[in-house]
Amino acid sequence: MSGFGTWLERFTQVRSAIGDLARDAAADPDWPDGPDELETYADHLEEADASEAALETLADAWARYAASR
Repeated sequence: MSGFGTWLERFTQVRSAIGDLARDAAADPDWPDGPDELETYADHLEEADASEAALETLADAWARYAASR
């Protein structure tokens, strides 16, 4: 993983919604490795029929990621 995926990996041990997303991403062999854009990851979750809550968590995680760059 690179970019967002690498950043997200840091949260696999965190008990929170972002931690849940991080664990799901780590376990997903099809998790995108780029391009490093929110739309890439949102499209992937939508194709997997993810819940609205998962998409909101992704948006929150992306905002934190973008702020940290």
